[in-house]
Amino acid sequence: MRLKAYAAQTHQGPYLQVNEDGYDFDFENELFMIFDGFGGSGLGDRTVEKLKQEIKTFYTQISDDPNATMPLYYNPRNLLEGNAILNSMMSAHQNLLKTNLEKPVNQRAGASAIVAVKADSLLVLVGVGNCSAYHFRQGKLSKIIVEDTFQNLSKDQFESRFRTSPMNALGMYPEMGHQLREVRLAEGDKIVLLTDGVYAQVNEDELLYTLNKASPDANERVNSLLKLSNSRGNTDNQTAVILEF
Repeated sequence: MRLKAYAAQTHQGPYLQVNEDGYDFDFENELFMIFDGFGGSGLGDRTVEKLKQEIKTFYTQISDDPNATMPLYYNPRNLLEGNAILNSMMSAHQNLLKTNLEKPVNQRAGASAIVAVKADSLLVLVGVGNCSAYHFRQGKLSKIIVEDTFQNLSKDQFESRFRTSPMNALGMYPEMGHQLREVRLAEGDKIVLLTDGVYAQVNEDELLYTLNKASPDANERVNSLLKLSNSRGNTDNQTAVILEF
């Protein structure tokens, strides 16, 4: 199963001056990532760039060596690629946590993330924090990575920017809470990765409509999601990725 088309866009949003979101692809290793950083200007944005490089480098070292061991985590039920992603993210998490503990609280940074890798016809996704992922197939939409936010802890009606604050993140707590999911891909599938600057303002029916409509290409779908979020009063950074198989 090959990737036929993709689109990605990240933006600081209509009100913020710095973008702490980000995405990155490694097509040779079929690795796809989105991030939602925090910490402020010069902290969250730089942390996201560092996490991108650390995760890609660590993953490439493991995936290129058939005799490599998993130094931080191993689960025999997971694919090699899933274990490799988790080790890569855990290594980056531990490095960032160590750096944060050496700084005062107001100088610390972190990031939510989803990292996905394709292995033949399987897509393995690992999510940490307040990013979400959806699987679209034959006109139906299902959530595969559920955002780990305060919204799932409380029923109070906070403003969306408080409800989507992460309960966990890279560099945040000693234990890296995560979700791992595997999706067996089929012809025509679409995978959508979103930060809270998009999903907090766009509901699942609207996302499904965007994926179903006969848009010219994946870029137009991504653009329409960001525009819709901004029209609803989005005050956050925003990132959306669509992978079409």
